[in-house]
Amino acid sequence: MTMDDGSPVTTVILPVLIRHILSQMEKRDMVASQTLRAAFAKAENAHPGLSLDFVQGLLKQAHLEVNMNESILRLQGSVADTDEYKLNRSEDAFQELNRKSAALKKILSRIPDEISDRKKFLETIKEIASAIKKLLDAVNEVYGFIPGPNGKQALEQKKREFVKYSKKFSNTLKDYFKEGHANSVFVSALFLIHQTNMIITTVKSKCE
Repeated sequence: MTMDDGSPVTTVILPVLIRHILSQMEKRDMVASQTLRAAFAKAENAHPGLSLDFVQGLLKQAHLEVNMNESILRLQGSVADTDEYKLNRSEDAFQELNRKSAALKKILSRIPDEISDRKKFLETIKEIASAIKKLLDAVNEVYGFIPGPNGKQALEQKKREFVKYSKKFSNTLKDYFKEGHANSVFVSALFLIHQTNMIITTVKSKCE
């Protein structure tokens, strides 16, 4: 499944659900947890979508019907970012980018619980728009720390992709108020979360 074929839940189910479960497991058996974490990461890298297939297989065995887009989006708000999506540099610009990234994802995760309340959802949309702007401002502050033209170009590309999916999110909201398809909003929000993660991993790869 590619990013344009359907739901981006394929790309976020590993950090949001599976790594969260394995983090809880660390309290009882750290070695087993780390072994499973490495195995899932390796398998997902070799076979993108495997983590989603694994979870869907478990749900099928349990005869459970779950909207994965809605569930993963909601779960995003209750889990802390893994080290993969967190910058370790101590400078204010990097820590601010961490904060703005986490804030945007937290607000987006509220959508499933607030979308049915029009008044509350409209306020949430305003918060999302503000959080997007603040994230882009934070990216601009980090830009000067990126070494070399290739690194700067890579971050600029991720920023453009983020802006593109932000605009798609806005258009999806307009369609939602006309047609009422909530799942499309969940999917678009997950795309934004994925793009936010991609900005963080790009900065991380160029500066750490």
